[in-house]
Amino acid sequence: MSYWRNARVVVTGAGGFIGSHLVERLLELEADVTAFVRYNSRNDPGVLDLIGEQRRALHIVSGEIRELETVRRLVKDADVIFHLAALVGIPYSYVHPSEVVEVNTIGTLNVLTAAKDGGAKKIVVTSTSEVYGSALRVPIGEDHPKQPQSPYSASKIASDAIALSFYQSFDLPVAVVRPFNTYGPRQSDRAIIPTIISQALTKRDIQLGNTAPTRDFTYVTDTAEGILKVGECDASIGQEINLGSGREISIGDLAGMIAAIVGRDVTITRREERVRPPKSEVVRLLADNARAKQLVGWGPKIPLEEGLRRTVDWVREHLGLYDPDSYRV
Repeated sequence: MSYWRNARVVVTGAGGFIGSHLVERLLELEADVTAFVRYNSRNDPGVLDLIGEQRRALHIVSGEIRELETVRRLVKDADVIFHLAALVGIPYSYVHPSEVVEVNTIGTLNVLTAAKDGGAKKIVVTSTSEVYGSALRVPIGEDHPKQPQSPYSASKIASDAIALSFYQSFDLPVAVVRPFNTYGPRQSDRAIIPTIISQALTKRDIQLGNTAPTRDFTYVTDTAEGILKVGECDASIGQEINLGSGREISIGDLAGMIAAIVGRDVTITRREERVRPPKSEVVRLLADNARAKQLVGWGPKIPLEEGLRRTVDWVREHLGLYDPDSYRV
């Protein structure tokens, strides 16, 4: 029987890209899932609308992660909490640093506080490879120094530290899972891969920022599976665990690979509005995923080329969700 069958699971940030895939997988495994999404006046659950018929088995709660009493009610009877709610845009964090820091730190503190009082059996806090900054050594293991090169990365460093402090101080069963650059269907064009794909499908000129940095990309179903494995494994408690492919590619080479998949000749134009401040640019990310393999038995299954083909097909079918002429922060 599945570990997750009938388990009472709360997913914060469920209306987002990774969150929706995690929810979808949990429903397939017959978990009892409560999806927490940020309230808006349209009662819009984000991309959860795209998961299909399974959505009918889902309990959706709208609210604000910064409101402790809301979070207390949310997690009161939960067995496992997957905390993904965050403001994740790096350019957005340049413009609205206070909001990003508040949501990402106070939100995490609220989830941990409510989980401690409610007796949850496991809490998985989702981090980001951005906490490492530009690699000082590769591959990047979990002991790599944290470098706050943007307000967003600083907020996630703080969030992770708060989570681990609750493990140390209160013996709370917390794990921090750290995806590297996740991509795939349902991702917004705030992220680099759908930005390139939507432009390549509709234009001859792809407008990007700096194309020299390298990233380690992981297909979203692999990331979701890694998060689940961390959730069900007691050995992960008190640990920080990378989820990455162990392969890096430059943004320029990535754009060339996508153009080849799309089947169009394109040019790449540098747009200064898309370039990060020099000291904030993360030049290189490459994951060491040995801990994930050893502790929870996780490794990526979808090669980059296959994942990109799947993502191109999805974006092509949902072009109305994208605006190739705009730069989204």
